[in-house]
Amino acid sequence: MCEFKDIFPRGEENAAFANYFAGQSYLNMLSLEQVVIGNVTFEPGCRNHWHIHHAVSGGGQILLVTGGRGYYQEWGKEARELHPGDVVNIPAGVKHWHGAAKDSWFSHLAVEVPGEETKTEWCEPVSDDAYSKLK
Repeated sequence: MCEFKDIFPRGEENAAFANYFAGQSYLNMLSLEQVVIGNVTFEPGCRNHWHIHHAVSGGGQILLVTGGRGYYQEWGKEARELHPGDVVNIPAGVKHWHGAAKDSWFSHLAVEVPGEETKTEWCEPVSDDAYSKLK
């Protein structure tokens, strides 16, 4: 395994959500009280599937990038390159994906925005063709 330094421990292989990722990711839940926060680490080339955070009110997700280089993309828009210190605010109802660049580990804190009747809908994988076009 390549040496990758992050400010939070990497955690275990993300087996619970492995069906929704292309490649290997790791999950370390930092908080399960008040606000749910997980440190998610992606091996190079790993990304999650398109997904939507639903809520009747409130909800959504905030990504706080802590290491490496990765991408965030909303449905119908160009992918945005991410670096440590970047913040992504994802409103409820927005279809999106995020993950590592092909040649870099990537980590972010995933903050679940509190809301009513929140749930995540997992959709199709990001196509290899679309992902391969990212630099």
